[in-house]
Amino acid sequence: VQLQASGGGLVQAGGSLTLTCEASGGRTFRSYAWFRQAPGKEREFVAATRDRGSRKYYADSVKGRFTISRDNAKSTVHLEMTSLKPEDTAVYYCAVGDPILSSVSASEGYYYWGQGTQVTVSS
Repeated sequence: VQLQASGGGLVQAGGSLTLTCEASGGRTFRSYAWFRQAPGKEREFVAATRDRGSRKYYADSVKGRFTISRDNAKSTVHLEMTSLKPEDTAVYYCAVGDPILSSVSASEGYYYWGQGTQVTVSS
């Protein structure tokens, strides 16, 4: 399984970006997620979708600003990010796996990870 993340870039505060993660390899997974890691900080959960996109979960820090969606036909997941803030600056990683519901935000439940895409929000 390979995950290819794209869509990162430089944007001003208040702007928007949409990240895309394409999964190849023929396998399907219950959960697709986005995590991020800022310089000097630990990787943190951003958003996840389960059960073919019917369930969605968000970190409190992005709730109301970010939207995760899944295109099952294309094995892709998108992260639409609006009202971006400088503190959203990080490398964003997509991941797939089958974590139990109570652990959907924990990185340990995800088997495969993309290479990361840089998001930089200027003030």
